[in-house]
Amino acid sequence: MDDWKHKMTCLTECPRCHKPLHSHDSRILSCYDNEPICMDCKKGEEARPDYEEMSKKMIGQCMIETELKQEDPESYCFNHFYPYKC
Repeated sequence: MDDWKHKMTCLTECPRCHKPLHSHDSRILSCYDNEPICMDCKKGEEARPDYEEMSKKMIGQCMIETELKQEDPESYCFNHFYPYKC
């Protein structure tokens, strides 16, 4: 969990486009692979024809996981749909 938390909150480069990410830059988790990506890459995801289906699957999986654990550690599910900063 600690590795995931650090990777999610303070990633310094978008793994997709390699754009540098500074502490003041917004990030968001990908609905496809759960990687933290820049907002430009998120816009690219949203333009994909299967995005609606994938985001619904992500919501369903997050609901199952958070219900089983009765928590959402570090807002993991929340950060798939709402940007955050380091």
